[in-house]
Amino acid sequence: MALKPIYIGFLRYMLSTKDFISYFSSDFDDIFIAYSGGVDSHVLLHLLSLDAAIRAKITAVYVHHGLQQEADAWAIHCKKTALDLGVTFKCLRVNAQKIARQSQEEVARNARYSTLKTLVKPKDVLLLAQHREDQLETVLLQLFRGAGVQGLSGMPVTCVFGKGKMYRPFLDVAKQAINDYAQYHHLQWVEDKSNQCDDFDRNFLRNQIVPQLKQKWPALDKTVSRSARHCAASQSLTDDIVTALFKQLYDNKDGTLKIALLLEQDMHKQQLLIRMWFKCKQLRMPSEVIVHRIIDEVAGANIDANPLVAGRDYCVRRYRNKLFCLPHTHSMIECVETEWEDRGKAHEKYQLTRVHSSKGIPKVVWDNATVLIKFRAGQEKIRLPYRTGHHSLKKLFQEKAIPPWQRPSIPLIYLNNRLAAVADLWISADFFCEDEQECYQIEWKRE
Repeated sequence: MALKPIYIGFLRYMLSTKDFISYFSSDFDDIFIAYSGGVDSHVLLHLLSLDAAIRAKITAVYVHHGLQQEADAWAIHCKKTALDLGVTFKCLRVNAQKIARQSQEEVARNARYSTLKTLVKPKDVLLLAQHREDQLETVLLQLFRGAGVQGLSGMPVTCVFGKGKMYRPFLDVAKQAINDYAQYHHLQWVEDKSNQCDDFDRNFLRNQIVPQLKQKWPALDKTVSRSARHCAASQSLTDDIVTALFKQLYDNKDGTLKIALLLEQDMHKQQLLIRMWFKCKQLRMPSEVIVHRIIDEVAGANIDANPLVAGRDYCVRRYRNKLFCLPHTHSMIECVETEWEDRGKAHEKYQLTRVHSSKGIPKVVWDNATVLIKFRAGQEKIRLPYRTGHHSLKKLFQEKAIPPWQRPSIPLIYLNNRLAAVADLWISADFFCEDEQECYQIEWKRE
């Protein structure tokens, strides 16, 4: 069978890619290939399995989303194909059920990547079969959503993934070349009928829009891919500049931003710094509207104000010239009075642990008391060791610069209905001992 010119070009390209991976395969303990059973990932798996040294390290991974009736059959097909090629096979099941305000595509992608990350250890690599037309679709979708330079950079060829790396060796390969390879080798792959459903944005682009665009501009996938590389290069330079500023604003201890230094920057840099903050916290990038609200309503608020901007899984607040970005779960703790469970060492619900110490609350006092965990009702006071008088918790929290929204969820330890300790922050002088007798200290693991 005569090879088509485009197929010959593909072989030449992939020969260099294959040699590259073969050269570095000694640095990889395991090579995982995300294998859906479709033509793209089948070609990648087939091509790399031709090298015996690489084949011994390959694991083909099928992620079972449970969304289509055919998923079980696809898993069986993928397992048979992998074993026929002499590579290890693994099937991972994920929960990809749609939740409010998220697209099914996004939920499935997040679930897939999350479970794949658990596989990739240091010196491991995950290979994805996304190609040049996938990149075209990604850039167009980002453009239609109003993305900036980072979004228009599309998918990177390589990046950190889990504890290892991710590579997309086909990212500069034409889709037609992949199809030619599959036909030449008589490969058998599965067809996902949902790819024909134009309700999904990417499918609508792929099935309706891109074919029309390519009638006018046949090399569109190549030129847009080049534009994505230009954007990626520009983003890299921007990141270098913003990173230097970010290090001045970011507090590694509590993950906050210094408001005064943020507001000294021009508006463009402020927006970039907020986005880098979200990236540092591994949060989804905020919209332009949210970024402006964070700058105007929170950072720009009066110093005595308590503003809040909330997103799907976070909320942004300010306190003492700092911006805090907190997970929603931070304020969801059930603050109800409860007895220290079974008088045991730990209280798991509130992340409290009782540890032995040479000073603290005497063991004999603790063991003979009713130990309760309560939370602030207001007006609580405590007498501290080495300090005169009683002090309100409000004043002590202010001294320690504990933000107001954190205070209601700080557990208070009562012995026989008397305040004995405030989490791991203070022990009441009425219970504190530092002589030779055995004592307890409290450790509190913060969320």
